[in-house]
Amino acid sequence: MAGADDVTEQLVGAFQNPGLLLGIPLALAGAVFMSLGAQYQHRGVEKVERLSGATGTSGLSLAQVRGLLTRPSWIAGTLMLGLAIVCQLAALVQAPLIVVQPLGAIALVMTTLLNARISGHSPTRQSITAIVACVGGIFLFVFFAAIFATEKDVTDTELFTILAILLVVIIVLGACWLILRHRMRALFYVIGAGILYGFVATLAKVVIKRVQAGDFEWITIVCVIALIAAAAVGAYFVQTAYSSGPPDLVIAGLTVVDPLIAVLIGMIVLGEAAAAPPWVLVIFGVAGAIAVWGVVGLARYHPQVISDSQELGITRGSDGSGAPQHPGTQASGSASDPES
Repeated sequence: MAGADDVTEQLVGAFQNPGLLLGIPLALAGAVFMSLGAQYQHRGVEKVERLSGATGTSGLSLAQVRGLLTRPSWIAGTLMLGLAIVCQLAALVQAPLIVVQPLGAIALVMTTLLNARISGHSPTRQSITAIVACVGGIFLFVFFAAIFATEKDVTDTELFTILAILLVVIIVLGACWLILRHRMRALFYVIGAGILYGFVATLAKVVIKRVQAGDFEWITIVCVIALIAAAAVGAYFVQTAYSSGPPDLVIAGLTVVDPLIAVLIGMIVLGEAAAAPPWVLVIFGVAGAIAVWGVVGLARYHPQVISDSQELGITRGSDGSGAPQHPGTQASGSASDPES
């Protein structure tokens, strides 16, 4: 009974924290903008692929990247993602990293509903199960993280450790892309972007705290440079993932892998879960495994992925004569969306 009373007291105390109560709504607002931004960016990437006559599954070309800068839908999506970042950074100022990051899973639900309406690919039972696993695993995690998460100042040693790990991650991902990019599919780019964005969130948190404390030394400048580099590579991976898979698959990976990486850094390097008892750490592990299983399942069973591989007979439009196209084909454009 004593243990249950301690948990109850911590739960009440956590939600009496003004910073937490402000940080969570900001994170949820960021998730909404992320969902809308992903949908518009995905539309822009598809348009550029159609105009260029080449897919970007093995990496977008420089010409395709330049083409994105002229697409209104892609620009609108980028602005929305910018608002999502602003909301997330504001949330990081108010609440612990391991509470804010997982709440992005809300974007997965919104993106799934939007993509189903726009593309006509209604979620199947298997894809819904995968989405429930993603969101359920993340929210199980954030519930206990909200109770036990603590914050402390990041030392220079901890910061050096984060930067060193990030350098290794960028080298490994870059090598995989150079050697295996013609064989990579959306899941690689999604996971790679999620890992990088997990470091971006962590470094952003560190930089914000140091600026607030007036501690803007050379190592903080290095953090800003590393943050920009990781964000740039992650953004490229995301755009390439849009050409390889549906937007809700991309968001699923980002909203699961990103917070898991940020959480691991927060727990292992920054000590934000130092107050959590062993049984809570077990729950963290189980919740993370469930969420990752959901991402892998969505990559395998998403109806649009299956349809594109011609394994599921879904009508994708008409050829102009009223006859439906072959399930594996896709219309070259949309009369109702000439400028997207």
